[in-house]
Amino acid sequence: MNIPVITLLIIYISFISLGLPDSLLGSAWPSMYSSLNVPLYYAGFISMIIAGGTVISSVMSEKIIRRFGTGIVTAVSVLMTAAALIGFSLSHSFPALCLCAIPLGLGAGSVDAALNNYVALHYKARHMSWLHCFWGIGASIGPIIMSSFLIRQNPWNSGYRAIGIIQFCLVVILFISLPLWKSNKPSENTAQTNSFKFLKLFGIVGVKEALTAFFCYCTIETIAGLWGASYLVMEKGISPETAARWISLYYIGITSGRFISGFVTMKLNNRQMVRLGHIIIGCGIIVLVLPFGNAVLLPGLFLIGLGCAPIYPSMLHETPKNFGEDYSQAIMGIQMGSAYIGTTIMPPIFGRLAEYISFGIFPVFIGVVLVVKVVMIEMLNWKIDNKNKSYSQIN
Repeated sequence: MNIPVITLLIIYISFISLGLPDSLLGSAWPSMYSSLNVPLYYAGFISMIIAGGTVISSVMSEKIIRRFGTGIVTAVSVLMTAAALIGFSLSHSFPALCLCAIPLGLGAGSVDAALNNYVALHYKARHMSWLHCFWGIGASIGPIIMSSFLIRQNPWNSGYRAIGIIQFCLVVILFISLPLWKSNKPSENTAQTNSFKFLKLFGIVGVKEALTAFFCYCTIETIAGLWGASYLVMEKGISPETAARWISLYYIGITSGRFISGFVTMKLNNRQMVRLGHIIIGCGIIVLVLPFGNAVLLPGLFLIGLGCAPIYPSMLHETPKNFGEDYSQAIMGIQMGSAYIGTTIMPPIFGRLAEYISFGIFPVFIGVVLVVKVVMIEMLNWKIDNKNKSYSQIN
């Protein structure tokens, strides 16, 4: 097995570790908030701190990766998330959780931007889909592990401890693999990106629309994952233990969809994959609001996850094509930053709205954000096409 193949496998393993913590808070929160004696919507604040850390580390990713290299950044970042998860398992108060959320967020941003750009530059679209399929594997495993502890009447801390131990095992693998990255270090970044100024990136054609689209996508994904279980409990009367298990079907939809998407990308291009995802999410929202009781909840959640599956990896893989390889790492970083801003500010906003109105707004809220995202994607495509057409006419 040659070095590039081994490196790709290590990247896949890294994305399992990225997915594991992402779904834990949403699945555990219906049990957590009462034991912590805090309001239900406080989950949004923890999510906001985590996402805020990822915004900072994503935007700073280019400089960090340039200095230390993708391998070191990946290994250290996963180590930070592992330590944060153990911290969660030892926490018995809301302030302690907020403190542990800081390294959990910081650990995710740089590695996410680094690995996504590396795969976008060096591998075909199917690998980007399969890469995020591995994220979905981690995200699907998280609620299953958490629900298994809750069903046995164990505290939510036990679920976090189990995931933390798994993360530390992945850390060992990543540190052992560090020599593999040295052979790839010269190609990790393009030399020209060192001179890019942050504000200059916003002047590039299509960047504003791309950032808004990433913001909307992560809003949809995060709201569905974080508040989906609470929607089932508060609006539909499902028990917290069952809701934690049911919400894993949403992540299974993402995971299975990304596995299938890897094959579909051999027939459809990135833009077509994104449009297909939009249609499937829309179908999932419609299924959720059908007047057939709880029978529609599982297929509705699954379809929303399935629709999310091709969108994010296809948008990421399109980055070098839309903006050029010289700009790709820098723009990848701010795209990830914009995505995590969505995960930072929108969950607490939705939590407040749901508390004042009802959790019945869950499918409506997702639907409105989806419409905005569709508009932004089509505007981005139109601008890129016009730019390329003008360039070809000049030459």
